[in-house]
Amino acid sequence: MAKHIAEVGGVVVIGLGRFGKSLALELERDGVEVLGIDTDPRRVQSLAGRITHVVEADSTDLEAMRQLSVQDFDRAVIAIGTDLEASVLSAFVLKTLGVDNIWGKATSESMARILEQVGVGHVVRPEHDMGRRVAHLVRGKMLDYIEFDDGYAIVKTVPPKAITGMPLGESGVRTKYGVTIVGIKTPGQDFTHATPETVVSAGDLVIVSGERVKVETFSAED
Repeated sequence: MAKHIAEVGGVVVIGLGRFGKSLALELERDGVEVLGIDTDPRRVQSLAGRITHVVEADSTDLEAMRQLSVQDFDRAVIAIGTDLEASVLSAFVLKTLGVDNIWGKATSESMARILEQVGVGHVVRPEHDMGRRVAHLVRGKMLDYIEFDDGYAIVKTVPPKAITGMPLGESGVRTKYGVTIVGIKTPGQDFTHATPETVVSAGDLVIVSGERVKVETFSAED
């Protein structure tokens, strides 16, 4: 079963607490088959029949992981989070088995650094990242916010009055604000790609990209 999941591009999810469970179920909803692994029989039982394959096993045991054909997978997520030792040992096992694309959950900055040092290429801090995102949404007019590691951000926001009623090419958005409007949504219509000829109207929503500080400044304009 596990070998088949690997062959169709499936993902190993280690740790089926709130984060791991939510991730596994979301992957399944998106059509990605999941091999879920946890040491807690209650968590395993709760996901039986809900994800492709779920087993009770110790992810720090190299031989146990080998028997589950984890070495055949290209992608794995260590969603343990609260147990640093188990997370590190699980990463070591995955690397030993040749799994290169590893994601790991960290609950602190120090844990994130340690996971990176042992070869976890993608470290996420769900609570921290969500807190930052919500803070941006709460303090301004932004309706959605995504920030990238290099200080680049994309937001959905209400356009300032200064750029409405005229084509984007004439509004001077890039010159004045240093951002790019990449999409626009008029009420009752789907999002469309923005062009220099696109006219932004009051009531529209815009998708804006650029440096984080500049995007935030643009979104704060009336």
